[in-house]
Amino acid sequence: NKEMHPLFFRPLCFRLGMKKPLFIILGLMGLGLGVIGAAVPLLPAFPFLVLAAFGFARGSDRLHQWFINTRLYKKNLESFVAGRGMTRGAKIRMAMTVTLVMFIGFIVMRRILWGRIVLGVVWLGHILLFVFGIKTIPNSKE
Repeated sequence: NKEMHPLFFRPLCFRLGMKKPLFIILGLMGLGLGVIGAAVPLLPAFPFLVLAAFGFARGSDRLHQWFINTRLYKKNLESFVAGRGMTRGAKIRMAMTVTLVMFIGFIVMRRILWGRIVLGVVWLGHILLFVFGIKTIPNSKE
């Protein structure tokens, strides 16, 4: 009964010492999409900026420190990451974006009843999360 070496179960890229570069690439992709999401109303910035924070935190201390000191981070993520919650405006923007995207999907699935039901349930879950799952904090004075 041979036991497998624990490294066998780790992905090849991690075994070759490419873990940090992959997290940096993940952070850069999240940052790029987050910047686009901050400018384009249809694309939410928040989840991509969370991805950027995650990638930079695990990939590079220098990039992580730079990112958490940017205005983009402070405006969109700082209070959420600190566990304080989100501003009412941020919650409304995210809920409106989710509603718009789900509505487009709902229109596209005009003949697929089960697809519309799934979209409706997912939409309701998101709205309930924004309303009850994330604490609302007052807007900060800049």
